[in-house]
Amino acid sequence: MRLTVLGGCGAWPTATQPCSGYLVDYESFRLLIDPGYATFPRLLALGTAAEEVDAVLVSHGHPDHCADLNPLLRARQLGASPPPPLPVHAPRGALETVLALDKRSMLGSAYALHEFWPGGGDFDVGPFRVTTRLLPHFVPNAGLRLTAPDGRVLTYTGDTGPSPEIPDLARESDLLLSEATYVHRVPDPTDAPYLLTAQLAGQYAAQAGARELLLTHLWPGTEPGSARTAAGEGYCGGIGVATPGLTVPVLR
Repeated sequence: MRLTVLGGCGAWPTATQPCSGYLVDYESFRLLIDPGYATFPRLLALGTAAEEVDAVLVSHGHPDHCADLNPLLRARQLGASPPPPLPVHAPRGALETVLALDKRSMLGSAYALHEFWPGGGDFDVGPFRVTTRLLPHFVPNAGLRLTAPDGRVLTYTGDTGPSPEIPDLARESDLLLSEATYVHRVPDPTDAPYLLTAQLAGQYAAQAGARELLLTHLWPGTEPGSARTAAGEGYCGGIGVATPGLTVPVLR
């Protein structure tokens, strides 16, 4: 099981960093999680063609987590030999806007939409067993726990504010991929219930007993070293920051 970062920038992409996007490989199965702004070109640059993606899993409907689903579907449908419909899993209603960018008559046969309610029960995506939790954000957001057939576990928070559900969902994960929009403090108090800091991500990783922590969704311009240092105040495991092209083996 391996995670490859396509991007990890919060809110909007920069010249060097796409928004959230992660490719998870297990044996020959490729799962794309959160195809946010500018992640599709990065996917292609890393050598994965549109038709080689086996499924998509989306945490929530903000465009920095799903906008590049549109070019992915276009590339699959409008190419010379369209592949079978792509399984797309997302919280109920989360993809209405991005799927409406083109008429259903154009892209409707390119995907098979499977909607779920976060926390509403486990389901399978390829070889992975997916457990979800409804985590606090401005829109419904699914925290995701992927368990591979060999028992290895990857947990991803999506975008979230503080919640005791996070360490519970991530319990004994081999890798916790956690949003860390800010370093120590969310500057706008009205946003504080819906966004996480690197410092708190480290605390949650420690509470969960996660083997490794990978910080993502940093606000554009945030110095990665400061986020890593803040997370390390409460967590003594391995800490990384999501950057394009970074490959992290999920080890047990």
